[in-house]
Amino acid sequence: MDLSTIIKHVKPLEVLNFKDTDIKGISYNSNTINSHEIFVCLKGEHVDGHNYAQSAFEKGATALMCERPLNIEIPQLIVKSTQESIADLAAAFYHNPSFELNLMGVTGTNGKTTIAHLVQKIFEANRKKCALIGTLGYKFSSTDDYLEAKHTTPQAPQMQETLNKILEADILNCITEVSSHALEQYRVKNCKFSGAIFTNLTQDHLDYHITMENYFNAKAKLFKSLESGAFAVINNDDKYSQKFLDVIPEGVRVLTYGVKNASDVMAKNIEFMPDGVVFDCCYKNETVNFKLHLNGMFSVYNCLASIATGIFNNISLLTIKEALEMTRSVAGRFEIVATNPMVIVDYAHTPDGLENILRAARELTPTDANLICLFGCGGNRDCTKRPKMGKIAQSLADKIIVTSDNPRSEDPQQIIQDILSGLSLINPKTVFVEPDRRLAIKLLKDISSERDVLVLAGKGHENYQILNDRTIHFDDREEALKVFAN
Repeated sequence: MDLSTIIKHVKPLEVLNFKDTDIKGISYNSNTINSHEIFVCLKGEHVDGHNYAQSAFEKGATALMCERPLNIEIPQLIVKSTQESIADLAAAFYHNPSFELNLMGVTGTNGKTTIAHLVQKIFEANRKKCALIGTLGYKFSSTDDYLEAKHTTPQAPQMQETLNKILEADILNCITEVSSHALEQYRVKNCKFSGAIFTNLTQDHLDYHITMENYFNAKAKLFKSLESGAFAVINNDDKYSQKFLDVIPEGVRVLTYGVKNASDVMAKNIEFMPDGVVFDCCYKNETVNFKLHLNGMFSVYNCLASIATGIFNNISLLTIKEALEMTRSVAGRFEIVATNPMVIVDYAHTPDGLENILRAARELTPTDANLICLFGCGGNRDCTKRPKMGKIAQSLADKIIVTSDNPRSEDPQQIIQDILSGLSLINPKTVFVEPDRRLAIKLLKDISSERDVLVLAGKGHENYQILNDRTIHFDDREEALKVFAN
């Protein structure tokens, strides 16, 4: 794309050293930039891209987008915010692919990944292709392998590029997870959403958002962006439901879902079993019985959100039933990796997430057995949730092992101490501490019997651990299988 065309779309405050040239790509990493690309000087929490512009120029950048003039003799687009303008640049460069897609976004604290996968399955059961973008990566069908992603929602250039690839593959439907960070950082600006799904809002990312009000406002941006004719799916049992309903623009179609409060799509007669959950889904005058191979009340909510999304896309309840009843757990989401004892790996890393997973696991725990929970909390993240998670784990599990998650640059012992401060009593027979997560998983075998249920919470699908000076390969599922393979 010509630089002059880009300028028309981005509308910079000023253009320096203008010379029209062909731009072949967008980069914000000076280590990976290619010749004839425009380098965007992003300003992050720890790194300022302006400091790497010279390096980008030496490696082939033919233009810059920056917030201040730099002493480099190539075209410079001066903008107020590179973080926002890179979204305008990306949308223009890839010709706004979302305008030709049925793009649906799912946001909330918990459940985004599972709902995205369920929606993809529902579309495929209706013989329609549906791509998926999210925490585990992105893929064009449910049978594809994931392509790697560094963020729940990709940065704007990767997001627009991926949407463009989806369109080029003749796929017209796409479900994407939309994180609060993505909304705050304009990663989905210029994406036209045909629908938005709200799961729940509980404490998370307060190291970034500071307050729950800020956290809500970030999530609400997705719903405020909807245009007349689009749809919104809202969890009516969540305490923030009315606040989300209040920001939805006029002309947007709305369906609520729930178990407790009267909703458009409801689950009734819920019964939990060792191999899943059964419930009646009621919508208007139609009632369909669902028998899922998924566990826990949170799975009921995830399925209701997916059902409402399917309804908005003119997919029958019977087709939706077929899709959901064939679905097993998503990687790292209540994933049973061993039996005798039953070992469950889950991504739960928030107070609400941990509570949900332990309540679901309790349903599978024999009355004469123990529910044992191993968990930690991430370093350099919201520290106020640590004692809350300690209190929840102690109140719902019979035994707990407090260990490390991704300590990053924090002292693992301090993180553990923060967790322990939430416990009412530290009984050495029921509370164990082992900072080394690998050794903590081995310890599980010493304190459990074959009838117990063990929950490894916090990392789920992740196959790495972030330490102070390095990132190592680490997968809870692999470590559990080494200890409990049978």
